[in-house]
Amino acid sequence: MPQVVRSRIRALHGPPPVAPLPHRFRSLADREAIAVLHRAAHVLLEALPELTDRLVEQLREQEPAYRAAIEAEPAEIWQEVHHSLRHNVASLIQPREFREAAHRTSRWIGETRAEQGLPLDAVLHAFRMGGAMVWQDLVDDTARRHPEDIRLLVHVAADVWNFVDEHCGVVAEAYRQAERRLTWRRENQQRLMTSALLDGTARIADLPDAAVMLGLPVHGRYAVLAVASARRAPHGTSQPPLTLASGTPVLWHAGGDVELAILPLGAEPVAAGPREDDADTAVTDGGMSEVPGQDELASVAAELTAPPGTRIGISSVVEGLASVGDARRLAETALRACPASGGTVLLDEHLPAALVVSSPGLGTALAGRVLGPLDRLDPADRDVLIETLTAWLDSDGSAQRAGARLYCHRNTVLNRLRRFEQLTGRCLTRPSDAVEVSLALAARRLLGG
Repeated sequence: MPQVVRSRIRALHGPPPVAPLPHRFRSLADREAIAVLHRAAHVLLEALPELTDRLVEQLREQEPAYRAAIEAEPAEIWQEVHHSLRHNVASLIQPREFREAAHRTSRWIGETRAEQGLPLDAVLHAFRMGGAMVWQDLVDDTARRHPEDIRLLVHVAADVWNFVDEHCGVVAEAYRQAERRLTWRRENQQRLMTSALLDGTARIADLPDAAVMLGLPVHGRYAVLAVASARRAPHGTSQPPLTLASGTPVLWHAGGDVELAILPLGAEPVAAGPREDDADTAVTDGGMSEVPGQDELASVAAELTAPPGTRIGISSVVEGLASVGDARRLAETALRACPASGGTVLLDEHLPAALVVSSPGLGTALAGRVLGPLDRLDPADRDVLIETLTAWLDSDGSAQRAGARLYCHRNTVLNRLRRFEQLTGRCLTRPSDAVEVSLALAARRLLGG
């Protein structure tokens, strides 16, 4: 084999060109050298089925990615290789007539292999293997039939390999364009499916496909985060509005002014059954078990990082992808219960406030009925009473601790509470009145007025 043949085959795995070469086929040799090339190429066309068989077998042996495709669809791969060789060898003889058809074939192969998921390196390797085999057959046929003309092929070697490189560029560009389309289509499908899950409009029959597409279990446990940032990210950026602890899986979705996140949770821990000697403890703890998943969500809330002023609502835990829409509504309720200045609200820890914001009309009516008499006072006087009442409730009814918060004596706190009772007709030691007052304060804080 001439030295130029060996050097070209050694370059078989070299990097492909970034874009198709703009030149057209031009031989540096004279008319005699071109005639030798054409004569050998005609022989290749006559033996094209045998050439196709050899190239397919070589692909099976040397390219693992193609091996699987050949075993799955042998006839389709054979036709593809045959079609490409026919157009490319014909282009060596009549470049003007066959060049565009050869390019179309190469583009089609690049797009098809991208859609099938074959690596681009494997596709380019296949094209270069085909180029090496065609060149070797050109040399071998000339050496066998017309050995005196073998020297002339050296003058067209650069043009033949430039032709191969040109088609590698066409294939690479078509592959990358198809890959970009597939990526956009996949991301768009993921966005649509995520939106359907959060809206609660996903069909039950589509849940298995959604689980595969999004990498989520159908019967898993989930929570949803609703995030309202004080400062919106620049248009076109995909930066999350907050940072979760490293390793926390999350699926973000832009929902207008509110960013939503589906948070997959691990398997629910199995709790041991109550023992007989735990009866007293159960009564002390209120006679009810802890809300499932509350500790997990509290850990998530404690470890997240968000810019100042960001408001975050975290739903309760729900079971299954089909319930993600319910979790989204719970998360938005928790977000409405979040202070305007920012912070994080776990729905399970703020259920009274969630009740208020879930029915703003009733909440406003309750606030007006319970706290309305205070509005006849001077605003400063009214605010002092409301601040004292809030501190007393936050201190679990301890005037001592409320006074420490307000920097005043406990007797001052008690005097203000008695005045509140006189003005509103409510008795803070009566449980039903205390509940109404607490909800009314939450309504005024969250709903305004």
